[in-house]
Amino acid sequence: MAEVEIRGVPLIDARNSPPADRADPVVRTGSGSVRGFWRGSCATFLGIPYAAPPVGERAFAAPVPHAPWEGVRDATRQGPTPQKGDHGVTLIPEPSVPGTSTLNVNVFTPDPSPDAALPVLVYIHGGAYSAGSIASPWYDGVSFARDGVVTVTLSYRIAFAGFGWIRDAPQNRGVRDWMLALEWVQRNIASFGGDPCRVTLAGQSAGAGAVLTLLGMPQAQHLFHAAWGMSPTLGIIGADEARHLGDAIAASAGVENSASALAGLGRGVLAEAQKPHIAGTAHGRHRRMLERGLHVGPIIDGDLIDRPTIAALRAGIGRDKALVVGATDDEFSMVLDPYARLLRWAPVAPLLALAGLRGSRARSYRHANSELEGSAARLGRYVNDMMFRRHIPAVADAHGDDTWTYRFSWPSPTRHLALHCLDVPFFFDVLSAHGVAAVAGEDPPQSLADEIHGSAVRFIETHDAPWDAWPASRIFDVPATTVTDAYAGAQALR
Repeated sequence: MAEVEIRGVPLIDARNSPPADRADPVVRTGSGSVRGFWRGSCATFLGIPYAAPPVGERAFAAPVPHAPWEGVRDATRQGPTPQKGDHGVTLIPEPSVPGTSTLNVNVFTPDPSPDAALPVLVYIHGGAYSAGSIASPWYDGVSFARDGVVTVTLSYRIAFAGFGWIRDAPQNRGVRDWMLALEWVQRNIASFGGDPCRVTLAGQSAGAGAVLTLLGMPQAQHLFHAAWGMSPTLGIIGADEARHLGDAIAASAGVENSASALAGLGRGVLAEAQKPHIAGTAHGRHRRMLERGLHVGPIIDGDLIDRPTIAALRAGIGRDKALVVGATDDEFSMVLDPYARLLRWAPVAPLLALAGLRGSRARSYRHANSELEGSAARLGRYVNDMMFRRHIPAVADAHGDDTWTYRFSWPSPTRHLALHCLDVPFFFDVLSAHGVAAVAGEDPPQSLADEIHGSAVRFIETHDAPWDAWPASRIFDVPATTVTDAYAGAQALR
């Protein structure tokens, strides 16, 4: 196995690989044959297009399956990604890959033969619906393949291309991309050794929000059979707000809000046009995110999505599917690090009031989190609870039976927090991947990866987690434990 680097991040690549002791794996899909490569016991296929390139008149259209091809398509290099450009330093290294055919899947399998009938994991990356890339070395399915699981990672249109309101285009284009990729899995995964009747959908952050969105959509119920959500975001945007934002962004770009006008803009113009309309002041932007979630994402369009996710789950949609959902203890507390010294002397009540928590609700919340010392810790916990942790008990109660919850509590030795994204390399069991040491130290505990990854493998295989169901929660730490009041503090915000 050789590697190439894109913006300093190594990517799995078959070029210049040493001679293998067996022939390269070739699989026939519905669109044509693809050739991958072996890495030990893992057959790897990269950049398989599941949809036509979203360019030109297709830029803001619903996705359609990729046209068939002749011969055998090379699937040994990462495909182009919807994310373009350098997004700077991020917790997860997610490089951009140039090119236009951006709607792709990567497949990792231990046995690419039609009769293997192995369980399948389909993973959706995060990135606030505005960034992220399946080219990340953290999303490598090699350890799942080692343990008998076929893994699929999928790309989808992000930011305005995927979720911006366009008056004469189908809305929720990113959601439609997820669904078409899952339909590709249903049609093709048996050829890679997977069982289309045992598909578990998983994701982290916005990817977990995608998982829960699909779990609450009647149109998606036939596409997967169980779900695992890591630190989910739950903000689904109302049609009026989305329409107003879409019109404002188009006006800032100097065009009408139509698919043809927007498709004619040069690269980067839409990205620049969005900036002044995200939420106005920094304080306003942060308050909106705390109270209502991300400003970009799935829209209640009355077509694919007709209600918020929690309401859909309460109505029983997706209740036949087993669900694991959880969050890290500290998520975004690191954003307060530059202000830690100042916050040491600030009383907590005014800080919480500035963040939107006042009166009896504030008093109840402070009482429920009385074990925390210092204003920085309490404000950080409030931010985490509002953005992530309060959703866990709400989802668990709405989904009902066959729901398991967890908390990831192991603190990073480099960042001193159980921060957002820290659990991802443990879930994939890729502790030696590029960038992991920056957040997990040079010697992250393999026992914790064994616990989390092993739990995921069991759940993918059986749709049953190896700890008691909600209201119990697994505490992923060293050692791991099970408790019954893991989200008591966050529940004070409900």
